[in-house]
Amino acid sequence: MNETPEPTATRSPEKTLIKGYTLTELTEWCLQQGLKPYRARQLYRWIYQRGARSFDAMTDIARSLREQLDRAFSISATEIVQIARSQTDGTVKFLLALRDSQHIETVLMPEDRRVTVCLSTQVGCAIGCPYCATGRMGFRRHLSAGEIIDQYLIAAAQAIKPVTNVVFMGMGEPFLNYDQTLKAAALLNTELGPEIAARHITISTSGIVPAIYRFTDEGHKFKLAVSLNATADAERDRLIPINSRYPIAELLAAASYYTRKSRRTITFEYILMQGENDSPRDARRLISLLSPIRCKLNIIPFNENPHVPQRQPDEKQLDAFIRVLYTSPMTITVRRSKGSDIAAACGQLFAASAQPDLPATLQHET
Repeated sequence: MNETPEPTATRSPEKTLIKGYTLTELTEWCLQQGLKPYRARQLYRWIYQRGARSFDAMTDIARSLREQLDRAFSISATEIVQIARSQTDGTVKFLLALRDSQHIETVLMPEDRRVTVCLSTQVGCAIGCPYCATGRMGFRRHLSAGEIIDQYLIAAAQAIKPVTNVVFMGMGEPFLNYDQTLKAAALLNTELGPEIAARHITISTSGIVPAIYRFTDEGHKFKLAVSLNATADAERDRLIPINSRYPIAELLAAASYYTRKSRRTITFEYILMQGENDSPRDARRLISLLSPIRCKLNIIPFNENPHVPQRQPDEKQLDAFIRVLYTSPMTITVRRSKGSDIAAACGQLFAASAQPDLPATLQHET
C-alpha cells in the first residue's frame, strides 16, 4: 500500500496553477512582488525537482511568502483516484483527477535499466482510433503543461528507482496540444528540474503532418515517434482516421524531412492486430514504405481490452510477420505490451472505473 500522501494546498479552480510556470515566468512573478530572483530558483526546485505537493513543504522559504503563494496559486494539478499495480512486470497505472473533476491516466513502467513514465496530453482524444479505449471517450479538453508535469511528479514519487525516460504516448494526441506538450517536455529537461535528457524524452504522434514539420524546423532535441499501424491508406483511414486528412505518402514525406534536417532517426510504431494488419503482405509493404527512411520500427502486439473488438495475433502469426521484416535493413524491435493484467493500455482504467460491471483483473489501491 502507499504511504499517506503529503497534504496538498487547497485546490481551487479560481487559483492560478503555478505548476507549468517556467523559470522565466517565476522570476517575473517574484520581481513583480518585490522579491529577489533567487526565490524563483527556490520555487522552481521545490516544484519540479522535489515534487512539493504543498507550499507548506517548502521549508527554506519564509512562512509569510508561503502564505502569499498559497493565496495566489494552486500547486497541485492532479490527485490520485486509483492505483493499479501489475503482479507480472511491475507496471503501475494511475487514474488521476484534475481540478475540474476530469480524469486522466499515467503509467509507470520499470525495466532492468530504465524506468519510463508514459504521460497523457489531453482528456480523451479526438483521433477516434477504433482499437483505443481513449478514443471511445471522445475529446474533452487539452491538458496544461502543469497538468502534464504533475503526472510525471506523481509517478516519479512512486517509483522504486529514479525515472530515466519519459514518453508522451498516453491519452490524447500530443501534437494537437503542441504548445503545452513541448512546454512540458522542456520543463522535464531543465537542469533545476527533473533533468531528463532530451534523448530520453519521446513524443509520439498519430500523424499530424504540419506539426511534424514545425517540430523539425524548431530544432527540438526530443525523440519523435509515429504510430503507423497500417501500410495502405484504406486500412489506415479505418484504424487511424486522421489518415484521411494526412495520408501515408504525406506522413512519410514529413518523416523523411525530419530525418534529413535533424539528422536523427525517427521511430515508427506498428501495433499488430489479428486479421487487421498482421499478414506477410503487410510486412512486405512495411519494408517498402520505411526502408528509404532513417528509422527504427517497433512492433507492438496489441494489448487486448474488453472495450474494443481487436485481438492480439497468436505466436505463429507474429513469428511469420517478424520473419519477413527481418529481411529488411531497418532496426526492428518487438515490444511486448506491459501491464496487461492491469489494463495498462490508454483509457482502460478510466473505462473500467466508469463501467464497474465490466470484467476486470485489476489489483487496485485507492
